[in-house]
Amino acid sequence: MFEGLFPSSLITFREALEAALIVAIMVSYLRRVGRGELSRYAYLGSGVAVLISLVLGVAVQMVYGGLDKVTAELFEGLASLTAVGVLTYMIFWMTGHSKNIRGELQDRIEFAVSRNELYGIASLAFVAVFREGLETVLFLSTSFFQDAAGTLLGIAIGVITVLVLAALLVRGAYRLDLKRFFGYTSILLIVFAAGLAGYGVHELVEAGEGKGYDFGVLGEKPYDINPPVNPDGSYPLLHENGVVGSILKALVGYDGNPEWLRIVVYLGYWLVIGSYVYRNYRKKKLSS
Repeated sequence: MFEGLFPSSLITFREALEAALIVAIMVSYLRRVGRGELSRYAYLGSGVAVLISLVLGVAVQMVYGGLDKVTAELFEGLASLTAVGVLTYMIFWMTGHSKNIRGELQDRIEFAVSRNELYGIASLAFVAVFREGLETVLFLSTSFFQDAAGTLLGIAIGVITVLVLAALLVRGAYRLDLKRFFGYTSILLIVFAAGLAGYGVHELVEAGEGKGYDFGVLGEKPYDINPPVNPDGSYPLLHENGVVGSILKALVGYDGNPEWLRIVVYLGYWLVIGSYVYRNYRKKKLSS
C-alpha cells in the first residue's frame, strides 16, 4: 500500500526543485541588474509549462485507462523506456553543464534584456520548467500505473515541500553549490533510470509472451527470492509486493523473480552510465 509514495515524492521534489532553482537564478539575476519588473515573464513561462505538463499527464492516464492487458503492458514498457531516455539525457546534460549553468543562464537573460525580447525570458523559463515537467510526467506515469493513490500523495508532498523552499531559493540561489547539487542528483537519476529500464523491459517481455512470443533463455527467471505469501493472503515485508519490497521495487527496480533480460539491462545500465558519470566527475575533480 502506497508503495509509490516515497519514490514519487522524491522524484517530484527533485524535478520541481531543479525547475525552481533555474527560475530562482533568473529572477535573482533580473533583480540584481535592476530589471526585477521583468520577473513576471519568467513566472509566466513557468506557469504555462506547468499547465501543459499537467494536461500531458492527464492525457497519458486517459489513454492508458482504455487499453487491454497486453496493450497496457506494451504501453507501460514503452513509457518506462522513454522515461529512461529522458532521464539519461538529463544525466548527460547535468554532467556537462553543472559547472557553467549559472553563467549560461545569465548570458541568455542578458541577451534577451538587451534586445528587449521579453518573450525570450518567458521562453527560457518555459523550456527549463517544461523539460522537468516532461521528465516528471514520464516517470510518474509508470509509478501511477502501479500505485495511483500513493503517487498522487507523493506528488502533493513533493510540490508542497518545493513551494516552501521556493522563496528561499529566490533569495539564496547564488549561494547554492550547483556543481555539487547536480552531481548528487545525477547519482539519484541513475538509480531511478536503472530501475525503470529493468521494469520497462519486464513489461515488454510480458506483453510479448502475451502475444505468443518466446524469448528463450532471456525470458527465463533464474531465481525467485520472494518469501511465501502469508496464510491470510498478505505479503511479507520483503516480498516484492510487500511494504518494504514494493518501495524498493518502485524506487530502485527491485524484483524478487526477474527475467535474465531484465537483469542484463539493469546491470548494463549501471555499468555503462554509472561509469560515464564517475569518469566525467573524476576528470573534473582532478582538473579543478
